[in-house]
Amino acid sequence: MRVDLFDFDLPEEMIARQPSERRDASRLLVLDRSGGVEHRRFRDIVEYIEPGDLLVLNNSKVLPARITGRKPTGGRLEILLVKRIDESRYEILSRGGYNGRVFFEDGLQAEIEEGRVARFNRKGIREYLYRYGMMPLPPYIRREPVKQDMQWYQTVYAEVEGSIAAPTAGLHFTRELLFKLEGKGVIIKKVTLHVGVGTFRPIKTDDVEAHSMDEEEFEVSLELLDMIERVKRKGRRVFAVGTTVTRALESVAGAGTSSAVLERVNGSIRGSTRLFIYPGYRFRVVDALITNFHLPRSTPLMLASAFAGRERLLEAYEEAVARGYRFFSYGDAMLIL
Repeated sequence: MRVDLFDFDLPEEMIARQPSERRDASRLLVLDRSGGVEHRRFRDIVEYIEPGDLLVLNNSKVLPARITGRKPTGGRLEILLVKRIDESRYEILSRGGYNGRVFFEDGLQAEIEEGRVARFNRKGIREYLYRYGMMPLPPYIRREPVKQDMQWYQTVYAEVEGSIAAPTAGLHFTRELLFKLEGKGVIIKKVTLHVGVGTFRPIKTDDVEAHSMDEEEFEVSLELLDMIERVKRKGRRVFAVGTTVTRALESVAGAGTSSAVLERVNGSIRGSTRLFIYPGYRFRVVDALITNFHLPRSTPLMLASAFAGRERLLEAYEEAVARGYRFFSYGDAMLIL
């Protein structure tokens, strides 16, 4: 399957630079896979989720992992901490492949090794990140992060630190909206999948099947797996909030395949996944998908295409463009039923 089948035209001005003033005031395109499109507000999602349905959120928390220092020559170097190796070492992304010493605020220093690992001169830099770090906004937003992004680019239920990008479908939920859903009888549970560098990495192959996903760590409780079985036995639906939740749940359901490495620890299934979902995939768990509008040729777009049908999804995208929806991380949302 060719990657260019997942291309579409998007005017530059439709890329959201800022979020909606109120999270649940963003627009919601409701796509029924059996036919029909509705145009609503995100707060109206309460009307589509029934008592006894299961809503699954990703509680991963975005770290302000973008920090700037100075080289011994005085030149500026910005790095993105991608993954913690141990208490003083991180995998990083930076431009130019620099190796050597970097000096930061408050006496923090790092030795950059092979252009991809930073070894810091102290253990535990979490407090430093929250004081001096910036949120790692996607490049297409095309502005520098501001203080408000610390709240904007984080779900209201974020708990477990580890992501370098937000699970953006969840950005539309408010605490009040979640409380309203619970009051209706909707079951709300959480998984953890830490969004990694793969969210920024473009597909460079011509064929979809030739692309390899980056590994991402996740955790799903055994309690949730039991709940999924009970919900489905009663004929109710599992709503996944985002492609990250979808990949976590489907990775566990497909245990034994080469896409996931799993272990059972303290009442949970933990592991890492490279699961790549594109058209032709058979979903085992997810019955409905809440998601944002994704970049052309991106892996999240391919997952949504697998769920809705490629042609059906791209027709909905075309209608969204015509109606002036806002796209990508800070943009509007879709509900695919």
